[in-house]
Amino acid sequence: MHLYRKKTDVATRPWRRKSLATAAWSTSPISSSAIQRPSNTVAKTWPSCPRTRPKTASEKKGGRKKASVACLELEENLREVVRDHTAGDPMREEAVWTYLSPPEIAEQLADRGTPVCADTVRALLDELGFVRRKAQKRLAMGATPFRNEQFEKIARLKAKYLDSDNPIISMDTKKKEHLGNFYRDGRLYATDVIETLDHDFPSAADGQIIPHGLFDFKRNLGHVTLGFSHDTSQFACDSLSLWWHRYGRAAYPKAKSILLLCDGGGSNNTRHHIFKEDLQRLVNRIEVPIRVAHYPPYCSKYNPIEHRLFPHVTRALSGVVLKTVELVKKLIQRTHTSTGLKVTVGILNKFYETQRKATDRFLKKYPVRFDDFLPEWNYVIRPASY
Repeated sequence: MHLYRKKTDVATRPWRRKSLATAAWSTSPISSSAIQRPSNTVAKTWPSCPRTRPKTASEKKGGRKKASVACLELEENLREVVRDHTAGDPMREEAVWTYLSPPEIAEQLADRGTPVCADTVRALLDELGFVRRKAQKRLAMGATPFRNEQFEKIARLKAKYLDSDNPIISMDTKKKEHLGNFYRDGRLYATDVIETLDHDFPSAADGQIIPHGLFDFKRNLGHVTLGFSHDTSQFACDSLSLWWHRYGRAAYPKAKSILLLCDGGGSNNTRHHIFKEDLQRLVNRIEVPIRVAHYPPYCSKYNPIEHRLFPHVTRALSGVVLKTVELVKKLIQRTHTSTGLKVTVGILNKFYETQRKATDRFLKKYPVRFDDFLPEWNYVIRPASY
């Protein structure tokens, strides 16, 4: 018995049937090179093959028609539903919105005899110009006299300081943060569930952090001073002093003045004499005059630090449970952007007294030099004794 099958010549080997198309080919022992297979050109012209036959114009228009086309009453019913449940802006007729969700609209359309799913409702709303939007804080709460004039003055001051060796500093205080196992908005990559307290009572906190921010407009650098007491004018001036001695003096060795941009409330209130006295003490220490320009009321969002620094700091802290001061400092130091923003952090572990009043000696001499136009918002503080 042979352990292997005897090989046969290729020319005499019987051919197996490959497919239906080759069923007519004989199994006769002919050479494989002599077999005539149908060419691609011939296959495309076969009228009996539906896959290769070219489609006619009517066959190309396949697929299901749009719901609004298949049912002419659907769009009209949708307009009626939206019209009955629509609010708008009394000052802008073109700005309207509906407070119904797509599933709720679908239910009302079904009651009108045109049932569709929520996804179809979303597509129809998009055709009507309804897009999911979020309210944006853009409108000022009140009209302020000389608002535009103050913005023009600030623009002139910024242009003047940009062409000099003097710094432009934007100043403000960020929202206070409580230390402890409290919930924070945002998401993190984690291997397990992050559990926090179900209530954010300040009494359960291990302390609070007051982030006071300074933004170097010319160098695109931020500085955040962490305080633990109160947001006072003395704390704001100490934060500015800390920045100047650590970074500002070396970055601006030829500085003859500092342009300080800030809003008109909080620790740098335009009507508080104590803020001006604390600034006077700071100027006497650093021996560099400070030109102050306040933004008009209800315009604090235009302060550069509000959109150049604070949003990125918020993103760096997003989702992280702030339990220690060291963690907060580390996260803020990581703040950066693709345009080169970097942030330094300092700590002022000092108690700041509230409800302080300006001294009678300062009020009597009042060495602050106010501008002739809009003096409440624009003034210069130079080294002076009082």
